[in-house]
Amino acid sequence: MQEKWSIRLIRIAALFGLLGTVLGSHMAGSGSYAFKPIHAHILLVGWLSVFSWGVFYRIYKVRAIKLVAVQGWTAIIGSIGLTGGMWLQFLKPFDVNPTVSLILYIVGGTILLISFALFAVITFLIEKDGKYNKK
Repeated sequence: MQEKWSIRLIRIAALFGLLGTVLGSHMAGSGSYAFKPIHAHILLVGWLSVFSWGVFYRIYKVRAIKLVAVQGWTAIIGSIGLTGGMWLQFLKPFDVNPTVSLILYIVGGTILLISFALFAVITFLIEKDGKYNKK
């Protein structure tokens, strides 16, 4: 199960990386930096953090495997919620009620914060030798 979460997180990170670079390319081409905070969060949270978690799960064997699944889901939901809510809140691309976009932004960020806290706990729950031994 841990291997599934590793590749799942890496694939999600790849999608965030693609989206972040497309946004960066769009900003450079248009000369408008309206997407700057969203672009930064997509690349730092969606690409870098989620990718790092996926690599960690590939390298280290975690004793609390159910916690890996909870952390994985909170990472995905939180990353999408935070960056999506931020996009809706600051750029207002649709006629979405500002309260709804703010709630999505705050809830997404809170779920992501929980994901980071869970990951911190998980780093102390690796197997004694640490490495994920494939035979």
